[in-house]
Parts: sequence; C-alpha cells; structure tokens
Amino acid sequence: MSSKSRIDFDTFSKLEVKVGTVRTAERVLDTDKLLRLTVDFGEVGEDGVPMPRQIVSGIAAYMTDPTALVGRQLAFVTNLEPRVIRGLESNGMLFAVGEGDSFAFLAPDRPVPPGTAAH
Repeated sequence: MSSKSRIDFDTFSKLEVKVGTVRTAERVLDTDKLLRLTVDFGEVGEDGVPMPRQIVSGIAAYMTDPTALVGRQLAFVTNLEPRVIRGLESNGMLFAVGEGDSFAFLAPDRPVPPGTAAH
C-alpha cells in the first residue's frame, strides 16, 4: 500500500482525464526540468478556431529531444486549476510513471480523436 493518503471514489471521479495530441514541445529557458507543451484537446473557441492548451511539465530530464513528443497522443488531467510555473500558465497535467530508465508516458494504444475522455 502506498504511503500517500487515500481518496474516496467521489473525489477520484471528479478528475477529468483526456487524451491530447502534442503540437509543440520545447525546453523552458533557465530550467533543467521543465518543458512547455502546446496540446490539442479538440477544443475550439466561439469563432471555431482551435484553442490548444499550454501545459508545463517537469519531464525534461527524460527527454533528450523534446520535439520527439510532437504528434504523440498522451494522457492528461484537464480540469485542474491553472497554475503558474516559472511565469508560464499551465492548464493541465501530463500523466507519466516511473523514473530513470523506467520512465514512461501513459498513452492510448491506438490513435483517438484529441479530447477523448477516459471512462
């Protein structure tokens, strides 16, 4: 059993987990850990223009080439309150597991439309 505290199912069910397609990925200047991702969740504005989200993630140590993420579909929590990290607003959280050689992304096993929700 994990040393982290448990949450009840009602709290867990409030998480919104969606698949997003990474459109851009770059290192955040003057940091060792942060990447700035632009992610497509299939969201559009009132004018019909796509509205990708910016997500800041501490995964730079695992990515020698951040651009290798471009085009990949990954799982994200999308209903967190926005958070400012090093002056950049982050609008979600990337799901990943492990560390070092065991680091891996959580991702669909086949392509799905951006914004597809977990069930």
